[in-house]
Amino acid sequence: MRTGVRLALDWGKARIGVAACDRDGLLAYPVETVPAGAGALPRVQALVAEYEPFELILGLPVNLAGVDGPAALAMREIADALVAAVPDVPVRLLDERLTTASASRQLSASGRSAKRQRAVIDQAAAVALLDTALTFERNTGRPAGRAVDAQG
Repeated sequence: MRTGVRLALDWGKARIGVAACDRDGLLAYPVETVPAGAGALPRVQALVAEYEPFELILGLPVNLAGVDGPAALAMREIADALVAAVPDVPVRLLDERLTTASASRQLSASGRSAKRQRAVIDQAAAVALLDTALTFERNTGRPAGRAVDAQG
């Protein structure tokens, strides 16, 4: 298991959930929700400067059949923009199928109403994404997802 902080991003059309983990990769926790749009990349750059992660995990919304649809293609473009915005931090794309649904179920189980979930659902989905990556690496010794290079 590699040591060091990782940041996970659940990038949606309206909001971006951000999660981080401790140096040992044991605990993923919510960081914040960033509004999507023009200010998103500068805010992610600021979070990278603050948390100093050795990699970013970006959720890839492939469809249930495991095929890239329009949302996944858009996320690949965002991944390319992230690589350009934070060139010293590797970006990995990780299949995020069902992470938001899983996060919603967990929030409901903890007593949060659907209305109260909106404020934290993106962060919870980012935590679920990061937990998936950490578990995969712990079990296999390999990083989860696929690395994005400067050419996409």
